[in-house]
Amino acid sequence: MSQSSTAVALRNFAQKLPTTITPAIKRLSIASLIGQGILIISGGVVRVTGSGLGCPTWPKCTAESLTNTPAMGIHGVIEFVNRTLTFGLAAVALVLLILLWNLRHERKDLFWLAFGLLAVIPAQAIIGGITVLSGLNPYVVSLHFLVSAALVVVSMLMVNRTYGRTGASGPNDVPRAKPLIRQLSVIAAVASYLAVVLGTLVTGSGPHSGDATSPRMELDGYLVTRMHAVPVYVLVATALLLVILLWRNGKGDILRNASLILFVSVLFQGVIGYWQYFTGIPILLVVVHMFGASLMLSVATNMIDVALCRGKDQVQLK
Repeated sequence: MSQSSTAVALRNFAQKLPTTITPAIKRLSIASLIGQGILIISGGVVRVTGSGLGCPTWPKCTAESLTNTPAMGIHGVIEFVNRTLTFGLAAVALVLLILLWNLRHERKDLFWLAFGLLAVIPAQAIIGGITVLSGLNPYVVSLHFLVSAALVVVSMLMVNRTYGRTGASGPNDVPRAKPLIRQLSVIAAVASYLAVVLGTLVTGSGPHSGDATSPRMELDGYLVTRMHAVPVYVLVATALLLVILLWRNGKGDILRNASLILFVSVLFQGVIGYWQYFTGIPILLVVVHMFGASLMLSVATNMIDVALCRGKDQVQLK
């Protein structure tokens, strides 16, 4: 095929792409958010089951096979499924980017969020490879998790913007949050993200390393656990204050709903965190805590996004 015919074919293809936010784009944004959360949970399963080296090399699963083999048992299956999820998420991001092509000027926010997802996912795969090749070095493992955490944040922003809750298509007739609400939302988000970052130190110092031969962080487990708890306390207090301040805004108010979801989520995650700490960090609770981490990243991002990016004027608190 000549260059001119290729160019014509690409133009014809581009003309068939959406010029508005379609249900397919919305569904794909939801799929990306859910998929990124599942990837975090899957990574937790890999770690607590000791399957981190189920595929002992990278990018292949073994020196001879791209996929896991029966001889590798359940650990090979778990690790390979975790790797495969990354390819699925990359495909979702690529399709999103293609569907948003005709909106790349009008909706730069969505286009660049999709581009960021697609660009970071391959980098995440490479970090995963370094994790394996380093024998599950706990600092590389932490970086691997934090990149996944960042992708959850980006996916949540994508969902809000495709559904018109925030961003360029967000409703302009909705009053902007009062400065205090915006400030508290920033504190809540920062506290959530900091708790996740410090949580990697707790994990790196704990018993679930992903493999019996893997090194651990030479840190005081009790001390890093206390450090991890500090932003959680700040988050609980901030989320409660947001609920109180926004309570009279009414049941359908998006800010009030965001604060309620944030408060309930942090209580859930806090209970799970203490429960696993005082029961010897059982495997099931660790996995649930990983789900909670993904949930917290989503709801804290939703809170700050809604508080900072909606409306024009200030909400008058009654």
